[in-house]
Amino acid sequence: MPYNVTPIPDVDDDQKLQQYIQDRRVIGYDPLVQPALLRHEVQPTPASQLTIAAARYNAARIVAGQDDRILVIVGPCSIHWFKNGTDGRNIIKGYLGSVTVAIDAMRSASNPHAFMGVTEQGLAAIVKTRGNQDVHVILRGGTKGPNFASEHVRAASKSIEKARPTNHASIMIDCSHGNSQKNHNNQPKVVDDICSQLAAGDRNVTGVMIESHINSGRQDVPAEGPSALKHGVSITDACVDWECTVGMLDRLNAAVKARRDYLFEQGLQRPAGFQRGTPPSP
Repeated sequence: MPYNVTPIPDVDDDQKLQQYIQDRRVIGYDPLVQPALLRHEVQPTPASQLTIAAARYNAARIVAGQDDRILVIVGPCSIHWFKNGTDGRNIIKGYLGSVTVAIDAMRSASNPHAFMGVTEQGLAAIVKTRGNQDVHVILRGGTKGPNFASEHVRAASKSIEKARPTNHASIMIDCSHGNSQKNHNNQPKVVDDICSQLAAGDRNVTGVMIESHINSGRQDVPAEGPSALKHGVSITDACVDWECTVGMLDRLNAAVKARRDYLFEQGLQRPAGFQRGTPPSP
């Protein structure tokens, strides 16, 4: 009998009837380790727990505009199946570079949600969340070209402030993808522009993404297989090498210091409260 033809249930054979009723097209299950059991088997060290807690706390403060440092995400693009990437690209092609869609996502993420999930004990459950207020927009370029320049940052900031007036308009700039026009050699140029914005006092840029690896460029998996791959070269998006990465990080570090000094000088030049002709705050 062809697979796509539904058989007539044998009501006189209870075993066959049960097979027909329950998961007729499921051919098997591959059990997964429960998160709680995995945590018991692979216990984090106190140092690693402290690292995670401190990183989450500091990252949240930076995104919220409470810490004047820059959050920099460095590393190669993750590996994903090419068809998923192609399908996803086709779906979102019309939205690339759209700040409106990103702001809608910020609104959604910051509100409570309920969805199907799995508990740490491996049980199916409805997961309820309180929402995440530590949200930001990523400018990564789009169908209209790069969008990392100061005019793009200002426009995005105004849109975020209008949609979330009580929150800091937090923006992360992706130095790769559309902003580099898919040329990894352009990533340092994007960083230099970001540094100029920071040194001029911009406070909305809170993060930077850099596609980086040990060696520069990218490679396809050769016909000989993984054993013939070049060491330290990306097999996804092209990356800058580590030496270039360090230089970019140094320039960002200097730009953050320059922004700090600039804002400090601006604060010193501001007249004192009794000189502004306005009554002091209660």
